[in-house]
This record gives sequence, C-alpha cells and structure tokens, in this order.
Amino acid sequence: MTKRRQVVVDYGLCEANAICMGINPEIFDLDDEDTLHILKPDVTPETEHDISEAVRRCPRQALSIVESDD
Repeated sequence: MTKRRQVVVDYGLCEANAICMGINPEIFDLDDEDTLHILKPDVTPETEHDISEAVRRCPRQALSIVESDD
C-alpha cells in the first residue's frame, strides 16, 4: 500500500491572505468570496517545493500536508 500526500486547508484558521496563491496559483485559488480552493491537492515531485513553501509561509498555519493510504 502506498502513501498519498495531500495539502489541506483548515478553513477555521484561513484568513484568505493569498500568500499561497502568490506562491503557485495553479495549486491555490481564492474565489470572489475570499474562499481558498486547492486546485491540485496531491503533493507530487513537481509541486512539493511550492506546497511546502506555502505551508511554511502561511501566517495562520492554516495549510498542512497529510498522508493517507491509497
């Protein structure tokens, strides 16, 4: 069984400040109501750096990477 890694948002903490969207708008998007949407939640070799940077730089620590079994 392989582990699957995904980025998730805690909407109770998210302030929609768009730092993550500034890091990679192909992964993170804010809609007109300032709700964050994760467009590509899977952590892949291509997205790992940007997702890790967004998690690290989120001022409210609303983003995290979780692992689940496939």
